[in-house]
Amino acid sequence: MTGASGLSVLVATDGSRHARAAVATTLAFPWPADTRVNGVVALRTASTRGRPRYVVEAFERAFARVARASRQALARRWPDADVAIVDARPRDAILAEAQRRRAAVIVLGSRGHGVFRRIVLGSVSRGVLRGARCPVLVVRRRPREIRRFVIGIDGSRGARRATRFVAGLIPPRAGRVVLVGVVEPHTILSMGLMPTAVRAALRAEEREVEAARMAKARVELEAAAGDLRRTGWTVETTVRSGAPLHELLGAVDAARGDVLVVGARGAGRVERLLLGSVAEGALNQARVPVLVVK
Repeated sequence: MTGASGLSVLVATDGSRHARAAVATTLAFPWPADTRVNGVVALRTASTRGRPRYVVEAFERAFARVARASRQALARRWPDADVAIVDARPRDAILAEAQRRRAAVIVLGSRGHGVFRRIVLGSVSRGVLRGARCPVLVVRRRPREIRRFVIGIDGSRGARRATRFVAGLIPPRAGRVVLVGVVEPHTILSMGLMPTAVRAALRAEEREVEAARMAKARVELEAAAGDLRRTGWTVETTVRSGAPLHELLGAVDAARGDVLVVGARGAGRVERLLLGSVAEGALNQARVPVLVVK
């Protein structure tokens, strides 16, 4: 949330590699000048029940070290940064602290591991994404720099919110936004037995439909581009034809993007549960941090 006190950002950390990447990404991100950043570490004392006291104390010291290291890292940019240790399950701790801090953005590591593509979104990240009422930035590894944003534009309310979010950031030196619209090819199946003249007419109709959709996508991209240019961003637009997720990830690679921004789909309570297939796929497959804007 924003207001007189500025943007509030909450970083979740547990000392893991992905969590450290989340902290580093937060430090490099082009937040507005009045942004406030704090952190949270989830300490589950319930998991230590029945264990010897020295084990419990070692457990608590380890989490205290994580909180201290994160606080010191964040203080390089935000001297007043604090990192709270919350006794709860990680998902619940993160969401509760986000609500307490009135966070406008949550940043956390992806954490998941899998056979395919080596990484799959972890359960904590997925749970936070489902339950959060604000944008969530999921980090797998820290980009070398954060200057190039790629935003998926599909005419939805989520995409418009994603554009407004990036427009509210401070454009870094050489900052650039690439707006991507994807039009799925429209094909009519089973034309093989149709007369030649009918097939030709149907193919002409397909081309007309696709041309109209491409034109509509360009209009949507230019509208979004205008909002971003007015806030100082250099903007490029591109319309691609194909499967939305494949084309969006391809656009990230082509633009050498540092962050992929997508809007969640749905509305209200449903929106928090249903991110949309493109957002879900991007979170699992993108090589760069993914910001899901609600």
